[in-house]
Amino acid sequence: MPSPYVSHFRLFPSGSSPDSLEPPPLTRSVGQPAWSFETLDDLMRVVIDALLADGTRIAPTKGPATEHSGVLLELCNPRARLSRTETRGRPFSCLGELCWYLSGRDDADFITYYLSAYRQFADGDHVFGAYGPRLFNEDEQNQFLNVVRRLRDHPHSRRAVIQLFRASDVSVDANNIPCTSTLQFLCRDDKLDLITNMRSNDVFLGLPHDVFAFTMFQEIIARSLSIELGTYKHVVGSLHLYDADRDSAKRFLQEGWQSTTLPMPAMPTGDPWPAIHAILDVEAAFREARPPSSVSLDRLEAYWADLAYLLAFFRAYKDKDVDRAGALREQVTSQVYWSFLEQKLHLLRGG
Repeated sequence: MPSPYVSHFRLFPSGSSPDSLEPPPLTRSVGQPAWSFETLDDLMRVVIDALLADGTRIAPTKGPATEHSGVLLELCNPRARLSRTETRGRPFSCLGELCWYLSGRDDADFITYYLSAYRQFADGDHVFGAYGPRLFNEDEQNQFLNVVRRLRDHPHSRRAVIQLFRASDVSVDANNIPCTSTLQFLCRDDKLDLITNMRSNDVFLGLPHDVFAFTMFQEIIARSLSIELGTYKHVVGSLHLYDADRDSAKRFLQEGWQSTTLPMPAMPTGDPWPAIHAILDVEAAFREARPPSSVSLDRLEAYWADLAYLLAFFRAYKDKDVDRAGALREQVTSQVYWSFLEQKLHLLRGG
């Protein structure tokens, strides 16, 4: 009997550009739903279309939704991790959440500065399911470091896995349980692939942030190993769209097929961790509205300086400081961020 799933797996021919290709029709076939595209926006458009068209109705604790189960998403270019749309282009909250993870912290005040919705998932002042402590202090283990060491010593290892969902999470009573189960890093053909396994994923709110953070993890570990990026695969048990977000998801689709010409630039070669620690220092300073303790932004490489300027710009935006925000916009060198900055400036100026 044919599967009720909508299934389409798209691979671009060598040398072709996704800009020149029309959005694919959705087709029915036997098997799990699977999609492969160059950019996050390409993936999101097709998956949202599929969920709106014939997702299975479910009634989870966070509200009614439509779902596809056992989904495989492949992002062929992990640097095309930012949505270019007005509806889901979220570089500031994506970057803030990444910093929260990399800081190893679980405090709600940190993340709600960027994503106020996290407040509803907090248990008091902390978020039980926060990834930071699980990444860097799970049973006194630094899982990032463990993966790097494992792949340095055994490049073809299949044990380079970060685990975020604990056995006890099945029965624990908390407001936020990790949706991500594991991250498996594979060195193949001198490139680093990442396979993420998620028990549950909200396609509209969660997927853009998850893909951003996990592909940044992938690039950080690739640079730590002095190898290049491979592909990113995102496997989801329940990929769903909440009814509350259906209208917003339709507006996302109405923005049209997005340009794929502006992925994030490549992370500089060499050990990324000194720069990451510098970024975490300036992030805390801007969030807490105090001067950075020891980092001069003009000493950072352009890639990292741009991220720091984004964090500074977000502070100015929250403070409604138009002049400061305008000056910071001029400091950002990569055009991939310019449209996001201009959009915020337009809002500050009363647009």
